Amino acid sequence: MGIANYLEDVLLVTLHKEPHSGSELQELTEIVSTGCNRDVIVDFSEVEMLTSESICGLMILDKYLSSSGHRFVFCNASVEIKHIFERTGLAAVFTFADDEYAALQAVRRSSSPYG
Repeated sequence: MGIANYLEDVLLVTLHKEPHSGSELQELTEIVSTGCNRDVIVDFSEVEMLTSESICGLMILDKYLSSSGHRFVFCNASVEIKHIFERTGLAAVFTFADDEYAALQAVRRSSSPYG
C-alpha cells in the first residue's frame, strides 16, 4: 500500500497499477478532508491504467488541497498516463514532475515566500 509520511509536511502516495481497484485514493481523501495539513505527492510509477473514477478522485483531492493552500504534485507518470490527462484537458490542472525529487522541489518552490 502506498501512503507514507515523506517529510513532516509532505505525504507520498504510491498508487497501484489500477488505482480504482485500490484503497489509496479513498484513504487519502479521508485524510485530506479531515484537515490534513500537508502537501501531497502522488507517485504514478506503478500505474498502468487510469479510469474516469480515478481521475474524478484525483480532482476531488486537488480541490480539497488547493482550497486549504496545499500542493498536489504527480510524479513518475508514464507517457501513456500523461497522455490521458492531456486528452481529457486536465494536464494543465495538475502539476507533473519527473520523479520524487523534482516533485519535492515543486512543493518547496511553491511554498517559498520568494516564489
